[in-house]
Amino acid sequence: MTPPEAPEDGSHQPRKPPAASVCVSEPLIILKKRSDFLKAARARRQGTSSMMVQARKRAPDEGSGIRVGFTCSKKVGNAVARNRAKRRLREAARAVLRVHGHDGWDYVLIGRAEVTANRPHDALLGDLRYALRKIHSDRK
Repeated sequence: MTPPEAPEDGSHQPRKPPAASVCVSEPLIILKKRSDFLKAARARRQGTSSMMVQARKRAPDEGSGIRVGFTCSKKVGNAVARNRAKRRLREAARAVLRVHGHDGWDYVLIGRAEVTANRPHDALLGDLRYALRKIHSDRK
């Protein structure tokens, strides 16, 4: 019986991990504390047909990077529907926030009932881009 790290070709050399890609950017930081969600709720917001986006600029002592949180209320549906909507919001954030998000900001994406889970992917991305453009151009 060969150890699990042995390659399939029968050689006894350990496998080398795959080389890291040079185009991988650092991952988004996920908001988990309720206080972070509440702070974002008191800041800027922009609604679209498929989601609500709340955003807040953090103080310089709170760190850098783009942080994002996701939430769906029970109005969205049962647990399966809420998880599907959040998965789609995560994918949209992963695709859009690295390009259009600003460093030092927190974003909270809130799913809408029966729309977030069923909206075409390109339209979902467009909605998030639109919301970010409005949030960052609007200087209240």
